[in-house]
Amino acid sequence: MFNVIDSTSPSPATASLGNRLRDKLERRPEFFTLFLLFALSAFVGTVNPGFWQLSTLFDIARSSTVIGLFALGVFVILAAGGIDVSFTAIAALAMYSVTKLVAVYLPGTPILLVFLLSTLGGGALGMVNGVLVQSLKAPSLIVTIGTQYLFRGLLLTFVGTVWIIDLPAQMDAFGKMALLSLQTARGNTIILPAFVLVLLAVSLLTWWILNRTLMGRAVFAVGGSPVIAERLGYNLRAVHFFIFSYTGALAGLAGMIHVCSNRLANPFDLVGIEIDVIAAVVLGGARITGGTGTVMGTLLGVFLVVMINSVLIMAGVPSTWQRVVVGSFILVAGAFFVVRSKR
Repeated sequence: MFNVIDSTSPSPATASLGNRLRDKLERRPEFFTLFLLFALSAFVGTVNPGFWQLSTLFDIARSSTVIGLFALGVFVILAAGGIDVSFTAIAALAMYSVTKLVAVYLPGTPILLVFLLSTLGGGALGMVNGVLVQSLKAPSLIVTIGTQYLFRGLLLTFVGTVWIIDLPAQMDAFGKMALLSLQTARGNTIILPAFVLVLLAVSLLTWWILNRTLMGRAVFAVGGSPVIAERLGYNLRAVHFFIFSYTGALAGLAGMIHVCSNRLANPFDLVGIEIDVIAAVVLGGARITGGTGTVMGTLLGVFLVVMINSVLIMAGVPSTWQRVVVGSFILVAGAFFVVRSKR
């Protein structure tokens, strides 16, 4: 007897490779985000080879720092099944208040203390969100929409509406501090700012909290099912206080980096980037319903959104199409994650 081999069917080796890739994507959805990132890079680099210059990489790293800090905070809340849209208002109130305090009353304050004040201020404002969510038993989206308007109203009514252009010397020097400075063939100097290390440090801290501590386990447990998490002994009050305080602290830190890098404090800054931040976290594999996601996926989502917003213009894509591309990527990623969850 002869065995008949169907040439149209995949070979065992090919089928095995396909199954391994599918299983890998199902376990680690951030690899799909990485694929989108590579595809976008290949497209832009093919259309405009100037994309592959080191200066482009430095610009992406610079632009990703503030959004990345916001996204890490939002990811922690999404992992617990909540959502926060007040983080930009927290950042604006914390960074402008501390900048005005230092510029007017404490000009000689060390830069580390300046960042500490802004971080603690943001954490305190985030705690307000946690207390309200826990005490009112209201959806976090509703609460943070309210506090977003509250915090911005307090800032513009009682703190100030004037741009602070003359920053204290230590803040200006931090914004100019270079981690790496290179000279191009054309004689231009490209700089990788030192504050990108802050994003790296916070990413490692967030990963450690979520993967190596009891609080991290509680965050994912609450995101999976608050009822079951409470039956297992997790303290929902402590989880809510932690996630909102941590997100607020990162917002305060991101706000101060934003001031130092731009070398001015504008109370009207950071309005409207909430959607970009949430999109980055969702593109990184975190579900709105909670219980899933990784720090690496969040960072990849941030890089993807930053690239869409900053380098698509290099490929001749009009800036008005940026939202279209972001929305399309979210739909594609959402469809992929739904299929993955069903499997």
